[in-house]
Order: sequence, then C-alpha cells, then structure tokens
Amino acid sequence: MSLEKPYLDVPGTIIFDAEQSRKGYWLNQFCMSLMKADNRERFKADERAYLDEWTMTEEQKQAVLARDLNWCMRTGGNIYFLAKIGATDGKSFQQMAGSMTGMTEAEYRAMMVAGGRSIQGNRYLGEDGDAQPQHQPQGAAGQKKGA
Repeated sequence: MSLEKPYLDVPGTIIFDAEQSRKGYWLNQFCMSLMKADNRERFKADERAYLDEWTMTEEQKQAVLARDLNWCMRTGGNIYFLAKIGATDGKSFQQMAGSMTGMTEAEYRAMMVAGGRSIQGNRYLGEDGDAQPQHQPQGAAGQKKGA
C-alpha cells in the first residue's frame, strides 16, 4: 500500500524517500564502493565490467556511464552517494551541481553567490492562491475557509 505523497508535486524535484531508497539501493551501494582506492581503479579501468558486478538495472548503469546525475537520481540515486562518482572523476561538488542545472561551474557559483535560484516556479503545484485542498488553511471551526 502506497502512502499519500503530497510532496511529489514540487516541480523539478526528486524526493529521496523510502521508495526511492529501495529503487536505488544497488546504485547507491556501487557509489559507496568507490570510497576504496582499489575499487576506483577497477572502475576507471573498465567501467562497464565493474558496473556489471552490481545488481543494478540497465538504466542505472547507462545513467552512470553517461555521468547524468539527474538521470541517476530519477533511478533512485541519492546525491550524497552519487558525489562519489564525481570525486572519482576528479570533479568538485560545485562542478557536479552545475552540470545538474545545465550551467557551467562559474555560472552555478555566480547564481549561488547571488542568493540561489528564484522561488518562482519552484513551489508545489497550485500554491499562491490556487492551493490544493490538502494545503488550504483551516478556519476556526476546522472547516476550509470559504466552505
């Protein structure tokens, strides 16, 4: 039985919840294996062969090979685990975050120094006066306002 997930309507956001954790378990375990130098060497020597040692889906393996972190996240990857791939490639977290936003490292840094991404378009769907029923404020009698 699936739980209600009102947070799924945040545009452009992948929430790492229990379902995502189950989906990405082996992908994230692969990432953690990169904490050991000998595993990083084996991975860099033959990426596909190393990935094939893991019980990951083909899609997860393709996402890793493409170094598409957004794709990895959609298949259950957690950014804190996925950072191990970037570190293996000699990339900073800032470089990785920039790649995930379609920006260069310099553009990403400038955006963050200027205060980050605008809230416009990044709230839950229906926010700002068109709220969904579960998000509408309650009146004094426990009824929805206007009801």
